[in-house]
Amino acid sequence: MEFAVEPLIRWLHILAGITWIGLLYYFNAVQVPAQAEATADKDGPGPAAIGKYVAPRALLWFRWAALVTWLTGAWYLLNHGDFLQAFALGLTEGGVAYHTQIGIGAWLGTIMLFNVWVIIWPNQKKVLGMVEASDEEKASAKRRALLASRTNTMLSIPMVLFMLAPTHGFPLSF
Repeated sequence: MEFAVEPLIRWLHILAGITWIGLLYYFNAVQVPAQAEATADKDGPGPAAIGKYVAPRALLWFRWAALVTWLTGAWYLLNHGDFLQAFALGLTEGGVAYHTQIGIGAWLGTIMLFNVWVIIWPNQKKVLGMVEASDEEKASAKRRALLASRTNTMLSIPMVLFMLAPTHGFPLSF
């Protein structure tokens, strides 16, 4: 009996993607507003519990889920022989609409991965006090991380559309 690797790749990609995008929406819809509320509540416990215990753990899962999602997506495309065509958006010889559609999704995911590892994570380390930073640097880092996170939230919508469209009954015409 031969082991089929494709279903494993697909399930790992889906599971990691759900984790990544779920945490992205958690940060933007729950944690950021809760942290602002906790900071404003002078009689409450303050935002320390979120910043000290919740945020570092959530960011750990967030950044590694992003990487695993991208790697398993690339693995899936490589396994099918579609990697180069997808990242060339189907514009090379032999390219088809599938490559354009999945490629747009892959490029959006790549931009989002870049935002996680190059903008969000380094800036969050400053905000959370994991690396030394002045109050001014922390304020600037908080703004940069928030903008990159909000950008990823907006990019996640077309990314999911383009990732699912060609294989789940919603072909897009170009």
